[in-house]
Order: sequence, then structure tokens, then C-alpha cells
Amino acid sequence: MMTQEQVLAALSHVIEPDLRKDIVTLGLVSGIEITGENSLKLKVSVANPAMHNKKRMQEAVLFTLQRLLHKDIQAEIDIEALPKDRDPSLRTVLPQVKHIVAIASGKGGVGKSTVTANLAMALKNQGLSVGIIDADIFGPSVPILFDVEDQKPVSVTIDGKSWISPVENHGIKLMSIGFFADPNQAIVWRGPMASKALEQMVKDVYWGELDYLLIDLPPGTSDIHLSMVQAAPLSGVVIVSTPQKVALADAQKGVQMFSLPTLKTPILGIVENMAYFTPEELPNKKYYLFGKDGARKLAETLNVPFLGEIPLLQDIREHADAGKPIGLEPLHPASKAFAQIALNLHAQIQ
Repeated sequence: MMTQEQVLAALSHVIEPDLRKDIVTLGLVSGIEITGENSLKLKVSVANPAMHNKKRMQEAVLFTLQRLLHKDIQAEIDIEALPKDRDPSLRTVLPQVKHIVAIASGKGGVGKSTVTANLAMALKNQGLSVGIIDADIFGPSVPILFDVEDQKPVSVTIDGKSWISPVENHGIKLMSIGFFADPNQAIVWRGPMASKALEQMVKDVYWGELDYLLIDLPPGTSDIHLSMVQAAPLSGVVIVSTPQKVALADAQKGVQMFSLPTLKTPILGIVENMAYFTPEELPNKKYYLFGKDGARKLAETLNVPFLGEIPLLQDIREHADAGKPIGLEPLHPASKAFAQIALNLHAQIQ
């Protein structure tokens, strides 16, 4: 009767087409069970979970076993996708980026892009390397938030391949459709065109080594979100909401969308923006203009982490308009709030 060692020795001749190494060296073979003299069960993980790719791997495994062990072998082969939290070096997309986190919101106007910019600054202030993809195709705001409206990405050649080099400011690498569009013109694209542009920002930009790549998604739930989940191997998603009921209802839909079986993207937590207002002359007073603890309670109801709350402060808005995120002043109370959210996020993702 064959042994597991013989099976692994045979399967070391099967190459994972996207990762270009054999499936045994990559640790993609598991659950080997010898069920008879010429029969067995096993699992094989693949980088590309498309149906045709799974079928090809199944055929390659069976052919190799029959060629190298016994022509009458019968194998029950379960092909599954590599988990989203796999070793980054096993990715075919963005292998040098440790954590890819999408920032989403159920509706517009809740400060998602501002949270993304300041969360990036907080992570950078904690000694991490960070990049941002502005995937809000129809309302790109990263060029404004980082004061790079007049800059354009350039082409670079690395190892004989042409790449787009991201714009950089305040120590953050940046890519936005806003760099390629007239700021005075509305971007009117159909879904497939927008999805293609997002795919290019993921696959054709040379991001280099990063600890975090934050993706600022458009508000709502749409095919743009589906395209981004398919294009980038997300570590998870952060949902931004204000405390008011109408925003929370849409935030809940966002959580439900990313939890669908077809997406299965981990919800890393919910951030409550514009949580309360404190006047300068009354530093110990909090006015809950949009309701109190709405996002915190939603997180408890949905059993997802609550990452923290951001106050409604004029300084945050003024810094954003000037293209200088509040994180440039690490001792500012708002910066401290973003710093705590960054720590909470990092704890969730480890």
C-alpha cells in the first residue's frame, strides 16, 4: 500500500501555475488520507480559485499520481483557495505588502476618506510603511487630502518591467484616479471601465515593501466593491459610520455585503466618526450631535470589533482642506484618537 511520503514525493512534481513552485514545497497539500490499496483523499490549495483553474489542478494531481505511483489510482481531490490571511509571499498580487485593508462605508458623507488619510498617518507615526489606493472612482479625494493635486505618477522600469510609480507625500505612498482626471470634470464611467482602472492601480503600480496598503472604497455596495475584493487579497475591511440611525443602517448593509459567502472578507472593525463635539471653551463637555454610541452598539449587535471613535473637530477639517492630515501633529487630541484606532486595528490583524 502507498504511503503519505510516496504521495508527497509524487506531488512535488506538480507546479502551482501562478506561484511557479511545486505544491509540496509551498505547503499547499494537506489532509492526505490513504483509503485503500490504490485510493486516497487529499486537499490542495490554489492561488487562483477560478473554476477552470481548480479543474486543471485536479487533473494535474491525478495524472501525476497515476504516472508516478500506479496507473489505477483513484483520488478524491478537494481543491480550495488559499486563505486570505496566508503568507504574503505566497500571493501573486502585491506579495511585498503585509496587510491590505479596505476602508468602506454604507453611505457617503461619513468621513471615510478623511479617516483613511488619518489612519494612514497614525500607522506611519507608529513606524510602519503605508500606502493608499483611492478607489473612490467617482469622488477621488486623496490628492486634496495630501496636497498633491498638481502631481502625476511617473513610469519606472524595474527588472525589465514597466510600472507606475506612486506619488508620495508626508511619508505615504499614494495612487488615485484623481491623478489622471481633470479635477473640474465629472468622472462618468460604466462599471467595467471603473473596475479595470482599479485593477491597474493594484497590479500595475510598484508599491514596493509596505506594512499596510489602505484602500479607500466608494460609499455604498456595488460592483466596484466586488471587483476590488477579487483584484486585491484583502486582509479585511474597516467600516466607517457616524452615530446617526440612517448611517448605521447603511453601515450594517456594508458589513453584510462583505460577509457574503462569495466575498468572505473579515470585518476588522467599525470606526465611529463625528462621535461628539467638544467646544474649545468647554473642553470637558461633549455634545452628541448625531446620537451617542450608535456605531459601538452596532458593533456589539453584529459581533464585530469596535475600533474607536473620532470627535467632530474643526481642526480635522481644516487640516484635510490644507492637505496636511492632523497626524502631522501627533500630540493633537484627534491624532491620539486615530493613533488608538491604528493600535486596535493592528491588534485585530495580527
